[in-house]
Amino acid sequence: MSAFYYFSNSARRIIFSAICCLAVLGHTGTVAAQKTVKPVLHGKHWVAVTGKPLAATAGGIIFARGGNAVDAACAMLAATSTMWDTLGWGGETQALIYNPNTGQVKGINALGVAPTGATAKYFKDQGMLYPPEYGPLAAVTPGTPGGLMVMLAAYGKLSLADVLGPAMEMAEGYPIERSQADNMESRRETLSKWSYSSNVFLPHLNGDDGTQRAAPKAGEIFRQPDLLETLEKLVETEKQALAGGKTRKEAIYAAYDRFYRGDIARELIRASSEYGGLMTMEDLDRWQVYIEDSVTTTYKGIEVHKLTSWVQGPVLLQALNILEDIDLKSMGYNSAPYIHTLYQAMNLAFADRDFYYGDPYVPPAEPIEGLLSKSYAKQRRGQIDWERNNANTKPGDPYPFQGDENPFLDLLEKWTPVPPVAMAEGADGFQQARLMTDDESFLAGTTSIQAADAEGWVVSITPSGGWIPAFIAGRTGIGLSQRMQSFVLHEGLNPFNVVQPGQRPRATLTPSLALKDGKPFMAFSVQGGDTQDQNLLQFFLNVVEFGMNVQQSVEAHNITSYQMQSSFGAHTAEPGRLDLTRRVFESVRSELKNMGYEVKTVNRTYSPITAIYFDRENGTMWGGASDYGEDYGVAW
Repeated sequence: MSAFYYFSNSARRIIFSAICCLAVLGHTGTVAAQKTVKPVLHGKHWVAVTGKPLAATAGGIIFARGGNAVDAACAMLAATSTMWDTLGWGGETQALIYNPNTGQVKGINALGVAPTGATAKYFKDQGMLYPPEYGPLAAVTPGTPGGLMVMLAAYGKLSLADVLGPAMEMAEGYPIERSQADNMESRRETLSKWSYSSNVFLPHLNGDDGTQRAAPKAGEIFRQPDLLETLEKLVETEKQALAGGKTRKEAIYAAYDRFYRGDIARELIRASSEYGGLMTMEDLDRWQVYIEDSVTTTYKGIEVHKLTSWVQGPVLLQALNILEDIDLKSMGYNSAPYIHTLYQAMNLAFADRDFYYGDPYVPPAEPIEGLLSKSYAKQRRGQIDWERNNANTKPGDPYPFQGDENPFLDLLEKWTPVPPVAMAEGADGFQQARLMTDDESFLAGTTSIQAADAEGWVVSITPSGGWIPAFIAGRTGIGLSQRMQSFVLHEGLNPFNVVQPGQRPRATLTPSLALKDGKPFMAFSVQGGDTQDQNLLQFFLNVVEFGMNVQQSVEAHNITSYQMQSSFGAHTAEPGRLDLTRRVFESVRSELKNMGYEVKTVNRTYSPITAIYFDRENGTMWGGASDYGEDYGVAW
């Protein structure tokens, strides 16, 4: 489809859009030459990029010690968890790894599961519409320690002691940055409810009359002795196993067993139970990390890989399938037709996410084959209203595109874009009310990690969970996840994501790898909640369609849609809301308002992307770290 198809409905739109496109195309001509706040990172041997400068340094340290990209990524994961960079050690880890020895992309599924007793009935009986946002009842089983150890054992070169070294030094004490110090203070009321959290995050609280600062100050040495002891236990277990004749891999798994089945697990369960948590030793013992195949699509010859339906990653693939046959470039970068087209494609893909995505290891089986079908994308593309925003976009029916019948047509018929905050068991199905979207929740969570080396290993990770205000589980120093809130309690909202023991919640976390001609093309991911694949879609198109380099693309100001249902808090949605910056021309914003959008002009949209681009012509790597927040990279 071309831009002409879009314009052909009215002469007025032809004239107006032509004017807009001429202006935008004039701007587009400078896109590839635009200046950036940060320089591109150029590396020949390795690149390490993540959400914190100190954590990027940790990756560089491991590369300097002879580690590969997996070792470095694990070190950065450990460091960011120790720094509470919108995650803690008890959160979850999602990764994609390109193995140059096999040419394959593999996924690491280290998302925790709902514990024993965590049923929809349990939370309904507590008077809840969704599981809680914070505290021990919000926790799924810890995933990050297991995910780190499994990918290190399977694909790394160094020992657990090597890759945990920088994080252990930080747990002993490091100068805390202002953003996290102030975050701790702002969460003072919640953190003070839990004694172990208060001891860690509010070290100056005792004896305070309530008027003085309880959290550390910027630059103060922030110490975590309990976490340090836990990490030392893991390293000591590995050391003993090696001394006993175990292989490197077996020794790492010995440390894994101590965390999930030994004294660390017992203290974690004791502390959680003390504050009303549901987790049991059996839950930790049964949980496992999966090394799994990625899901993929092609966009104009580029092979894009994502994790499957237990996260929102396939949304990006669905959107690319919808957009592939549209001439986006001729519309002009951030023109009204371009923004409208992106928004509508995202509407369709995210509506499918909201109804069909869930844990593939627990029935019912998600229709992922149909969802990623090019024929299904063609059908969905045909549902786009090219004149106005459709605030009532609903999930489609992908089942015929994989040769099946949809078992949930009755639920699909009743499904609404703005989710109900109360449910009624009557013929009317839903009793609907609407709450305001909490922007903070919509953007919540996650850091991002990219690492690549000259051997060809490439890693993209979006770890999350256990962010401040985190419930710290006793003397472990481990802050537990808050991912339980991403479940729903009623199958009418999403029959694949109703909470039950042993099931993973459908999360927002979404690393990305792209290959071209079978070789790495880009690794890219981003912090944030439901905005992640919105940001990554635009980043990808900035590079592929508009010729931006990796740094220009990560700094580009994205549009943000709130039409999809939030994965946090009250799971609300705001169909038609569109956040834009002043970089988008006023004439374009005006036209979008006329098309039915609720346009909000903001100083900056949330898009802290990190990425690596592979320059095949020169045999080098280009790293990009956004100018939003503290994203940072190093290269050599």
